[in-house]
Amino acid sequence: MTAARGTADEGLGAQVRAARTAKGVSLRGLARALEVSPATLSQIENGRTGLSVSRLSRIAEVLGLTVPQILDTVVAPGAPPSPVRSHAAADPSDGRTARPTIADWRTYDPLDFDPVLRAALDEFLAIGYHGATVRGIAARAGLSVSGLYHHYTSKQQMLVTILDLTMAELLLRARAARAEGRNPVQRFSLLVEHLALYHTHRRELGFVGAAEMRALDADNRRKIACLRITQQRMVDHEVEDAVSQGWFRADHPHEAARAVVTMCTALPTWWRPDGPLSPEQVAEQYVGFALDLMRHRRPS
Repeated sequence: MTAARGTADEGLGAQVRAARTAKGVSLRGLARALEVSPATLSQIENGRTGLSVSRLSRIAEVLGLTVPQILDTVVAPGAPPSPVRSHAAADPSDGRTARPTIADWRTYDPLDFDPVLRAALDEFLAIGYHGATVRGIAARAGLSVSGLYHHYTSKQQMLVTILDLTMAELLLRARAARAEGRNPVQRFSLLVEHLALYHTHRRELGFVGAAEMRALDADNRRKIACLRITQQRMVDHEVEDAVSQGWFRADHPHEAARAVVTMCTALPTWWRPDGPLSPEQVAEQYVGFALDLMRHRRPS
C-alpha cells in the first residue's frame, strides 16, 4: 500500500467510524448488517483495508445517511481506533467489488457491478428504462425472473442503485481531486479534470444518469438531485474563492460554473473510446476551456 493510499484509507475509515458512533451503532451491529465479520469492518475503519464505492454506499444506507454526509463527518482529534478482535485477514468476499479508494482518482478499473446490475445497465443502454423489462434483464443476467427478484425487488431499485453507486464514486473522486489543490484555481482545474475523466471513463453511467433521471420516482429523484447539487457546489465554491482573490474575472461566474459542469456531464453523448482523443486528452482540453470561460488571470 502506498503512503498516499494508506492515508486516504485511514481518513475515510475514520469517517465511517465517526458516523457509525454518532448513530449509536456498534461495530458488531454494522458488520452484521453488511454481512461481513467484525474484523473486516475494524480493518476498514482503521484504514488497513480499502473501502469500495459500493460498500461505502451500503454503509451509508445502513446508517441512514448519504455518502456525502459520511464524507463530511468531522473526526475528533485523538479518536481511538476501532477495536481489533482478531488479526485475521479481511473476508475473501471483501474483494468482490472494485476498490477505487480516494487516493486513486485518476485511475479507473473496469466497472465492477454484480451480474444483475450489469445486465440492467446494459438493458437500459440498449432500449431505455421504459423499454426494459425485468424478464429481459433476467435473461441478460442468465437468471430466471424469480431468481432476479432475490437480488432486486424492482426495475426502479436497479436504476436507483446504479445512480447511487455512480454518485458515490463521482463524489469520492471529486473530494480526492480537490484535496490536491493548493489554491482555488488549482482546485477548480482538478475538479474539471476529474469530471471530464469520469464522464469519459464511466460514459455508460453518465449517459444513463442523464437520460433516465425522469424515470426515477419522486423520492429517488430528489435523492440523486441532491447528490448532483453537492458536486456542483464543490465547483461553485472554488469559483467564488477564485473570483474574490482576483484569479477569475468572468462577468457571470455562477452561470459560468454551471456551464463548465454541464459541458463535462455532456461528454457521454459524443465521446467514444475509439475516437481521436483519449480521456486524458479530453480532460486537458476541458480544463483549458473552463479556465478560458472563467477569464483566468493572475491577480494584479
